Amino acid sequence: MYELGVVNTTIQRPNPDDVAALSDYGTAIIHEAMGRVGLMRPYMRPIYDGAKLCGPAVTVLLQPGDNWMMHVAAEQLQDGDVVVAACTTTSDAGFFGDLLATSFRARGGVGLVIDGGVRDIADLQEMDFPVFAAAIHARGTVKETLGSVNIPVTVANALVNPGDVVVGDADGVVVVPADRVAEVVEASRAREAKEATVRARLAAGELGLDVYGMREKLEATGLKYNE
Repeated sequence: MYELGVVNTTIQRPNPDDVAALSDYGTAIIHEAMGRVGLMRPYMRPIYDGAKLCGPAVTVLLQPGDNWMMHVAAEQLQDGDVVVAACTTTSDAGFFGDLLATSFRARGGVGLVIDGGVRDIADLQEMDFPVFAAAIHARGTVKETLGSVNIPVTVANALVNPGDVVVGDADGVVVVPADRVAEVVEASRAREAKEATVRARLAAGELGLDVYGMREKLEATGLKYNE
């Protein structure tokens, strides 16, 4: 069960240099490098082409159709933070628009990930304020019921603790635990170098069957070629 009516004002953020280094890698690379964990569900999509984000999470728990806690969360933002919002139950209301984006940016926020709806899409794109959301919906919200800020939340099937780093791009959103960021940077660097080598071999005409050493396994599992 979630704890309601709580704002935790102190969270542990990773080293900013490690966060900046992580931003060099895409979600697919990070997901693979981390052991194929951390992905949010695929319905979490960027609201405009080219939207990307990477930063420590300030987490928010919302009530359905109520964005009160988004305003509370704005006060907790520091430079480079990403707001990551869950809801106590499914809601596609437009929790967020250009006015909140203006507030978040003024406080140092660099993006939003929300398992809910957003609106003012054209304005957010013009602002180049990256948002990853479950829905786009013009329906407004109220400010009546308490949620919480900076508590562990589950967003699109991914656990997010305050201070964890969220990375979003065209392939989706991945969550990197705060205490693993430096390790995942190194693993991502190694993964990207390995893929560059494989890409060069494939471009030279080698088959994945040979590059990945698949032939013996295929033969062992009974694959036969008929002439």
